[in-house]
Amino acid sequence: MIRVQIQLTPEQMQALKRLAAREGKSVAELIRISVDTMLRTNGIKDPDSLRRSAMAAAGKLNGPDSMAVSHDDYLAEALDR
Repeated sequence: MIRVQIQLTPEQMQALKRLAAREGKSVAELIRISVDTMLRTNGIKDPDSLRRSAMAAAGKLNGPDSMAVSHDDYLAEALDR
């Protein structure tokens, strides 16, 4: 883990401490959970999630058999439209 320093209002800190006590978690853990949630909802995926998505898509995409050889030609054609 990487240590970071943040500034919270007294009200935020008090509320986080109460929530941490109620949930049986540390304030730091609550902040990490919040950051993970924010990143997920904004479309930012962790590397493991990206890897799983890529593996699931492997072999399911299709196109012309010549795509690997002629990809530049297909790109140029698409950009001319």
